Amino acid sequence: MNDTLTRTDYNFPGQTAIYHGKVRDVYSIGNDILVMIATDRISAFDVILPHGIPYKGQVLNQITSLFLDATADILPNWKLATPDPVVTVGLRCEPFKVEMIIRGYLTGSAWREYKAGARTLCGIALPDGMRENEKFPKPIVTPTTKAEEGHDENITKAEIIAQGLASPEEYEQLERYTQALFRRGTEIAAQKGLILVDTKYEFGKKDGKIYLIDEIHTPDSSRYFYADGYRERFEKGEEQKQLSKEFVRKWLMDNGFQGQKGQTVPEMTPAYCESVSERYIELYERITGEKFIKSDIRNLSERIKKNIETYLNK
Repeated sequence: MNDTLTRTDYNFPGQTAIYHGKVRDVYSIGNDILVMIATDRISAFDVILPHGIPYKGQVLNQITSLFLDATADILPNWKLATPDPVVTVGLRCEPFKVEMIIRGYLTGSAWREYKAGARTLCGIALPDGMRENEKFPKPIVTPTTKAEEGHDENITKAEIIAQGLASPEEYEQLERYTQALFRRGTEIAAQKGLILVDTKYEFGKKDGKIYLIDEIHTPDSSRYFYADGYRERFEKGEEQKQLSKEFVRKWLMDNGFQGQKGQTVPEMTPAYCESVSERYIELYERITGEKFIKSDIRNLSERIKKNIETYLNK
């Protein structure tokens, strides 16, 4: 675990700002360029866990790069280059302060709310009698606020427009893009024997145009089921075999942690962190159909700095 990347603090030529997110460190270069470093930090329930996960940043960055390229015909995205396995350089956009979550199945937090009696989600009516992991008749878009700190909160289309987070025309376009991206992700996943269950997208604006920003279709932002056996497990009421970060959330809940005040994160042993790393690598190989090549993580911080500076100096 000593070779995990959990914090960066560079000073690049032309750097004007730095932002440390839950997982990514983002460097502003001038007014138009962002350098985004996917660290090995892992968060759950909006809490950054105390240990990094080996190669997690590389997995997230490389999956995102692949899917940004695979969806560039749907809408423009922020990516310019990936000068390092954990780095994406791209255009600085003004982000919409909402996350566009789309769900094809009733699972995760939506199921937990439904099980507790909720029959509307972000203003969308849900029928009675649904079961965990059941497929919706058609995918539903359930946005959340994008909190600077603390928990994101569910929000309705009407509230987004009323609060000025997007104009009516912008929101309709965000929904269209969300549905189109989800269809593409679903098609690609199906080719690899996976079901894209739910995911989230983030968008920004530059020069009056909407761009796809941040990550896409990674195990941090998405949930995948294995297609093989889905129906049998669903009919029997069994847990689905899945590739996502949900198994980390489940491990935390089983050990009495849900990010609430006074709760303590259970011990993350080296063996546990390695097991999480293996799950991330497994998803990479399943969703890309390619063998994951572990980058050389000796002198990791120096490697990243050199590759970014070489790119910026071009």
